[in-house]
Amino acid sequence: MKKLVYFLSLIFISSFGFAQGKVTFQANITNKNGDVIYIKDNMNKIVKEIKINPLGFFKDSFEVKDGFYQMYDGVEFASLYLKDGFDLQLTMDAKMFDESIVFKGKGEVENNLLAQNTIGLETFEAANFDKNKEDFAIAFESKKKSDIEKLEKGNFDEAFKTKVRRNLTQDFYGLQMAYKENQIKKEITGKVSNGFEYENHAGGKTKLEDLRGKYVYIDVWATWCGPCRAEIPFLKKVEAKYEGKKIEFVSISVDEDKDHAKWVKFVTEKQLGGIQLFADKNWLSDFIKSYGINSIPRFILLDPEGKVVSADADRPSDAKLVAQLDKLLN
Repeated sequence: MKKLVYFLSLIFISSFGFAQGKVTFQANITNKNGDVIYIKDNMNKIVKEIKINPLGFFKDSFEVKDGFYQMYDGVEFASLYLKDGFDLQLTMDAKMFDESIVFKGKGEVENNLLAQNTIGLETFEAANFDKNKEDFAIAFESKKKSDIEKLEKGNFDEAFKTKVRRNLTQDFYGLQMAYKENQIKKEITGKVSNGFEYENHAGGKTKLEDLRGKYVYIDVWATWCGPCRAEIPFLKKVEAKYEGKKIEFVSISVDEDKDHAKWVKFVTEKQLGGIQLFADKNWLSDFIKSYGINSIPRFILLDPEGKVVSADADRPSDAKLVAQLDKLLN
């Protein structure tokens, strides 16, 4: 699933109601990625674990507050809307995931809309993010009109409609920000990167220019960021694999100044490797802004001359990163 969809989904599920009741949820999943489905709330907290049998089937009933959730199978995720009395039956091919999701039963119209919106975001990104500003604006306004009409004309639960209507504005804003970020990535690729001079956890300060002569893999993260922390074990393995090679691994925290002590403690307790730096003005640091970064984790790869190889590099958990580094370093 694309990073854009993940970012917008985090915005989308931020609105919750207060009513609480029971839902029934069952599924037939082919090519399952694991043996458990996790239902997570807007704080990324697991509210229910559901075991999947060897044939890819599960059925369970559980209590939830009315609102938006995420279904996570250990590899991919999908947005859900759950409400008292919903009785959902899901069919899905986990290898295709988003493209294959179909809901039946009470609550199907709301949850099928969420699945269709996810595909719509991916399709829109692929078709429009390489367009010039004028053509993108035309496509954007067309999508905005279409999404609003689909919501208003649909036979949806009124509470769902109210919440989605309120969140559509944020979704559209997120699309515009993601487009601008993509434009910046294209503009700076192949050019010498902006520099930085940040506090080093090991002492003193470190400049980007100090690392010239080696490839530099940069992880922009924060201690509060769950997806960032999930990448740490994979990053440690990549660092170990290329120890002594012509590459430096740099982690830049965009934690706020008030959380500086938390960052110091986290790096120490988790025994984080590489070069651990603290950005001078978190998200407003000149280096961070030069890459248009508005969501994390974000990974950047520079060559020994300081030129941008990738302004949005593969994550440590993605096997494509090792393949790329092997090609560059071996």
